[in-house]
Amino acid sequence: PGGKNACCSVSTSQELHKDTSLLYNFNWDHCGKMKPACKRHFIQDTCLYECSPNLGPWIQQVNDSWRRERFRNVPLCKEDCESWWEDCRTSYTCKSDWHKGWNWTSGSNKCPAQAVCRTFESYFPTPAALCEGLWSHSYQVSQYSRGSGRCIQMWFEPAQGNPNEEVARFYALAMTSRAMLHGIGPLLLSLALMLQLWLLD
Repeated sequence: PGGKNACCSVSTSQELHKDTSLLYNFNWDHCGKMKPACKRHFIQDTCLYECSPNLGPWIQQVNDSWRRERFRNVPLCKEDCESWWEDCRTSYTCKSDWHKGWNWTSGSNKCPAQAVCRTFESYFPTPAALCEGLWSHSYQVSQYSRGSGRCIQMWFEPAQGNPNEEVARFYALAMTSRAMLHGIGPLLLSLALMLQLWLLD
């Protein structure tokens, strides 16, 4: 899917569907073939990460060697997290945090020495453990449901518009007003107190 506020450009989408994506040289099949139902969540996750203009409110500056910014605590709709976990629980991996600790000597990620390939469910016993732990808290599982306008959907039908636009607007406004409250709050409070004293005189 391409176009305005699309999840991904056509070339990015095609690239992500390969077993080892050239985007990061990241190999999802590091513990044998990942099941297609599971892999599609990772394709969608990378799509969202790479291409969504609606994750702005959750961008943080970082000082990693390989990037300057990251997302943190994006509120992922609970059903999207649950179906990700359900579709992946019987696929295999060797790590519970995929952000770091891989062996990259071959050019793509391999399991580190002594890491054992086990089911996702043994590394991620709950949906929250998967969605929040996998990328070091890039996501936070929301208590809100799809369509609530309060959580980011990994899956949506582009023809019906992008529901994540409304979510991004809501949180951007909330964060802006919170920042203003912290910045201007003490000033307003002291002005209110001065006004009260003046009225009492």
